[in-house]
Amino acid sequence: MTGGRRARRAGGGQRASRARDREIGGSQVEGPRAVLELLTARRRAVRSIWIEQRHDRRGALTEVEAAADRAGLRPKRVDTQVLASRARTGAPQGVIATAEPVLSVPLAELTRVSLPFVVALDGVTDPVNLGAVLRTADAAGATGVVVPRRRSAHLTPAATKAAAGAVEHVPVAVVSGIPNALERLRRAGCWVVGLDERGDVILAEAGLGVEPVALVLGAEGRGLARLTRERCDLLARIPMHGALSSLNVGAAAAVACFEVARHRADDSAEDELRS
Repeated sequence: MTGGRRARRAGGGQRASRARDREIGGSQVEGPRAVLELLTARRRAVRSIWIEQRHDRRGALTEVEAAADRAGLRPKRVDTQVLASRARTGAPQGVIATAEPVLSVPLAELTRVSLPFVVALDGVTDPVNLGAVLRTADAAGATGVVVPRRRSAHLTPAATKAAAGAVEHVPVAVVSGIPNALERLRRAGCWVVGLDERGDVILAEAGLGVEPVALVLGAEGRGLARLTRERCDLLARIPMHGALSSLNVGAAAAVACFEVARHRADDSAEDELRS
């Protein structure tokens, strides 16, 4: 083998290794909504689709079959028991796909827009909560989600199913630690706002939509870690009017993300009126 061939092979191996280091899961996709978005977004190569042999021809699985056909793929029909044995969630709802894994993006990529809106998760370990946050982040127009490499849920089948296709659209940055990532986001111009039940201000009064923002949500149970709290510019709370003192992280993310979206919509409307 010549030196040039060895160098090219070594370079190819290094690129493949770097790509593997960026993999954060998402290879197995379950449920009609998530699989349909996988097929229509066409951002990842789809390797296989298993679909329940008997299903309502007018339902969501028919949409999946049509999308697979447009993508030049032929689903494998299997009976319910075979599909259940392959599933890694409790309810695949008649369809499972496998695809190339989702790759993390550099943190800096999340702020390369005119008005960044980043959601950072400080140790959320429940995959369903991660999926719910991704779905909310997409709906509210967030530019990306940040998760730590360790002590955090990544894109398991449960997370991907709960995200209902959002993993195909919302960039995820995996970082070595949330406190350091927040400092980098601050240097990039983001106002870092942590959600905390003992926060200094009410969330709706925090003015979240008027500048680049990074929303920070804590882990189930313990909330924000001490170092994470110290990196926040402001701690905001969601007012609770019932017997319970807090929301779970998925619900809190929905309230906070749409508060940002509401403020930004109001600011945009005001700008149009002034123009």
